[in-house]
Parts: sequence; structure tokens; C-alpha cells
Amino acid sequence: MNPVVKILRSKIYTAIALSILVLAIGVIGFRMLSNYSWIDALYMTVITITTVGFGEVQPLDDQSKIFTVFLILTSVVILGYAIAVITEYILSKNNFEELTQRKMQKKIDGLSNHIVICGYGRNGKQAATKLMAYNKPFVIIEKSRDVINKNQSENSPFVFGNANEDDILLQAGVDRAATLISALPNDADNLFVVLSARQLNKNIKIISRASQETSYNKLKLAGANNVILPDKIGGDHMASLVVVPDLIEFIDNLGIVGRSNINIEEISINRLYNTANIKTIKDLDLRNKTGCTVIGFKDGNGEYIVNPEAELKLVPDSKIIVLGRPEQIQKLNSLYDID
Repeated sequence: MNPVVKILRSKIYTAIALSILVLAIGVIGFRMLSNYSWIDALYMTVITITTVGFGEVQPLDDQSKIFTVFLILTSVVILGYAIAVITEYILSKNNFEELTQRKMQKKIDGLSNHIVICGYGRNGKQAATKLMAYNKPFVIIEKSRDVINKNQSENSPFVFGNANEDDILLQAGVDRAATLISALPNDADNLFVVLSARQLNKNIKIISRASQETSYNKLKLAGANNVILPDKIGGDHMASLVVVPDLIEFIDNLGIVGRSNINIEEISINRLYNTANIKTIKDLDLRNKTGCTVIGFKDGNGEYIVNPEAELKLVPDSKIIVLGRPEQIQKLNSLYDID
């Protein structure tokens, strides 16, 4: 919380406490000095403090009049203080939120080739956690103000609004983004987001969540590059733990949650060597140089080869997938300056 807002909040508590104290003194004073009933004493205290000008319950003697003057002067000061503190608190809070939003928007406007995440539910939060572990810049679009206030930070910039609206997508920089992840709980909303994003950025990679299998083809036709069915993946995973438990446990233990402890990595061939002179996997000799093993190859057309041969030519715009211990992966990254 902003320190200024925090201080003002403590002042508000003080003002409320003083107001209650004045009310209590007034009630007890009128009860003791004028022999009012508790209801009459409360009534006289309230109309005195608020200075509304209503008549007295019964004529006051000199002692009660002096007490009333004291109560009026004291209450005017305390209520004036309370009103001033509350007004300052409201203005300061609004100004702070506005300043924070402008600062965050300025940061978002400076991003390019980033990732836009639509929805910060369970799937959106998992995506953000993984991207943060890999130091990938991202922006989250969320329509719940409470969720934003609870989770917003320097590392998790939010845009408040509905991801179905083009203005909100543009505010998140979708026209400059490299990837959009639509993780909304409703398939129809995801479909609309995919259509809008594809219109705003023809080259963006779109990954969408789907709850129903019938939505898969619709999202693909709308422009999604990949469609993920979390429920189906979860069911397959649980069944696999019954059929091939040791294999699934081994795969689960392949750490891919952050740069510091990954066991598997994909690397663009263009980062490994000058592709003007084509090399093979054997020529790179990554096993001897880093300890990593090449377990997969993806050519420029998106075709995969599992456990490729050593003589396979590493053509431009292709990728290899390597497996190794975390320290071997880090050695590979540092050797070829991969980020």
C-alpha cells in the first residue's frame, strides 16, 4: 500500500475515535447535568454536534449551556478534522491509483514482441508463472478489479477491461505482441478474442483454451494456432499414471519451470552457428561440448523428428530439442549466448 494512503487511513481511524468520544461525552454530560433520559441526551448531543438548529428538549440551565458551548466548539473542530482527513484520503487514493495505472500503461506501451494473456483465472495464472520464470515480458487483461488489485505488480502488468473489446486488446499492445494466450473460461469469449486478435495482428501466434471439444475446430478456423483442452489433458495424464506410471513420473520430473533448473530446451539452429555452411548434429558435437543430448528436431515446415540421426543436416529456421541436467543446459545457454 502507498505509505501516504496508509498514514491517511490511520488518521481516519483517529478521527472516528475522537468523534465517538465526543458523542459519548455529550450523552453522559446531558444525562448528568440536565437529568435527560438517555434518548433525550443522545438527541441533544446529535443536534448539538451537527448544528442542525432543532429546539432543545427542555430549557437548559447555565451549567448545561456552558457544557453545550464546549461541546459545540469541540465537535466543530473534530468533525472538521474528520471531513478534511476523509477528503484527503479519497483524493490521494484516486490520485495514487491513477498514477500507478499511468505508470503501468507507459511500461506496456514500451513493450513489443511480448505475450498478451487474456484472463487471470487458473490457466492464466499458470501461464503467467511460467512466463515469469523464463523472464518473458507479458501483459494480462482482466475484467475483475479485485483480481487486479490483489495481483498487480511491476512484474505482472494488468490492463483492466474486457478482452473482447478491440480497444482493450490494443491497450495491451496486441498489435505489437508476438503471442496471445486466451485463457477465458467461456469458449464463446475465447472465440471472439481470437477473431479480434487475428484481425488486429495478422502475424501474432494465438493459443486458446477450450472447454468443449466441439469448440476446437471453431477456434482453429477463427485463427488460433494452438487450442488447448485442459480437461482432456488432465484426464489423459491421470489415465497415463495408471498405464505407464514410471514413464509419466519421469516426464513430470523434467523441470521446465524456469531457466535455473530446466532439463529440456528448444534452440533455434540460427542461434547455434552460421547457417551459410550447413552443419549436421554430429558437426555441432553438443554432447561432448555441453553434455546435452539432441532428442528432437523440427524443420522449417513444422515437421518433427524424434531421436534424429547424427548425420541430419541442421537447415536454417529449424530447431533442435536437447535434454540434459540443469547445469548442462546452463552451459549450453552460456556457450551459445542463448536467452
